[in-house]
Amino acid sequence: MNELSHQSERAATRDWRKAMSDHVAYALLVYTALQIFLTVKALSEGFSSILPYVALVVLVAAIIPACRWFERRWTHLSDDEAADPALLGSFRRDIAMLWGLAILLPLALTALFKAIF
Repeated sequence: MNELSHQSERAATRDWRKAMSDHVAYALLVYTALQIFLTVKALSEGFSSILPYVALVVLVAAIIPACRWFERRWTHLSDDEAADPALLGSFRRDIAMLWGLAILLPLALTALFKAIF
């Protein structure tokens, strides 16, 4: 069996709604961990107060609407649409954007805070 037909077979049995919800949950965990270990560390080097922790709460709360937007695009699918292998390309595009946001935003914010302080 070639790789393309194997991917189509897997995609045909996949529920895009659940898969996107799983990716959103994991992306939020990764984003939060990166914020804790990168951005808060960068902020705490410039401040010796509670500001880094307040910033963490704000930064994590700010990403939730974006993640909900990705998830909302997929949760409204019907049962037939949720198993449609034709949506594989759109799903992969949204996953790439979601993970790019989850990983690159903390890195960019850390660089910005280090540049400021």
